[in-house]
Amino acid sequence: MFETVLVANRGEIARRVIRTVQGMGLRAVAVYSEADRDLPYVTEADESVLIGAAPPAQSYRSVEALLEAAHRTGSQAVHPGYGFLAEDPSFAARVQDAGLVWVGPRPESIGAMGDKIRARNLVAAVGMPVSRGSTEPVLDVASAVRAAERIGYPLMVKASAGGGGMGMAVAADEDALVVEFARVQSFAGRMFGDPSVLLERYFPRVRHVEVQVLGLADGRVVALGERECSVQRRNQKLVEESPSPAVGPELRLRMLASAVRAAEAVGYLNAGTIECLLDVDSGEFFFLEMNTRLQVEHPVTELVQRIDIVEQQLLVAAGEPVTFDPDALQPTGHAIEMRVNAEDPVRFLPGPGAITVWEEPSGEGVRVDAGYAAGTTVTPHYDSLMAKLVVHGVDRDEAISRARDAVRAFHIEGPKCNLPFFGELLDHPHFLSGQYDTGLVGRMRS
Repeated sequence: MFETVLVANRGEIARRVIRTVQGMGLRAVAVYSEADRDLPYVTEADESVLIGAAPPAQSYRSVEALLEAAHRTGSQAVHPGYGFLAEDPSFAARVQDAGLVWVGPRPESIGAMGDKIRARNLVAAVGMPVSRGSTEPVLDVASAVRAAERIGYPLMVKASAGGGGMGMAVAADEDALVVEFARVQSFAGRMFGDPSVLLERYFPRVRHVEVQVLGLADGRVVALGERECSVQRRNQKLVEESPSPAVGPELRLRMLASAVRAAEAVGYLNAGTIECLLDVDSGEFFFLEMNTRLQVEHPVTELVQRIDIVEQQLLVAAGEPVTFDPDALQPTGHAIEMRVNAEDPVRFLPGPGAITVWEEPSGEGVRVDAGYAAGTTVTPHYDSLMAKLVVHGVDRDEAISRARDAVRAFHIEGPKCNLPFFGELLDHPHFLSGQYDTGLVGRMRS
């Protein structure tokens, strides 16, 4: 086992990884930009290194600055968290070429799953269901129109190299396809440096269900259950829960088995997530994409499975056995996570600012993974996530009850905050019934 880990990230996830690193008796090295020097994770790490100015390109996305910090502090391993460079295969390769341990999947696996079209083809070849869609990159409007005739409308138009809900649009007919294709292709070229577009059949009523997988050092891949992620705004998640209210025993077995085969298809190592769409009308699921990193919502799986996933990541990266028996997983209870963002609770527009009050809830079954505290500032340079409020109960009803109490007890003043939205959601009949889909937030706000 290595002794020193550099955490190549910031805020909530840096603080969360640091906690486990130190809990394992290892040294944790933090990196920070000029905008983040006062955040809690900077002082909680064993050593912290200023790596640049606020813009991510000059700090958290600067490969040279990160590698220099690792060498200067004697770090032997790098944990990328999520976002920034976490799914950049060239960064993973640079870390390994520098003689450091990459706490994540192999660069080849990241590259294979980072291209949505290639990923679809790979998982389809091992029997995972995929929706009708393009099997080659679509590079011009004429090709898109021809592909649409085969796939059928409505269509989802996606940036092939995209992720995180970015670079997506729905086309109901050919006129809309011409407009949206041009828009998505332009966005893809600017944001991802790749103008390739993927066309898929669009399903009006779907649930977003994903499977947490872990590739072990001995070559096996284990599925750690599923998460429901259908409470979304602008195709980005706000609430996650495990297990999914929509997944019964038979469907769960099929989803988990398919996810394992998909990960095995790329020789997957370490933590990753197979994301799926579950068609409400047919009850069938389809591969969406794979996130080759730790997910924001990993705590709900940790609480249900009683496993520290970051600890397992570090053990796998070191070639060590995990702390649980992969053949005897016994999930228990129900967990719900709410992403507490610096954004207004109606239109969900960012509202950064200085935090004057920060009072976290506590009690049985309540966990807060926070990146901020009173006296710190949410700046406009990064994602608006301030904290993750996670609850666990013996069943879904108890988890919802604890979530209500925790939301009421969480007090944040200064920046805008979406906590009132969760209070509304937790009393909404569709959420309470478990019979909701990805259109729930839109209907609540219409």
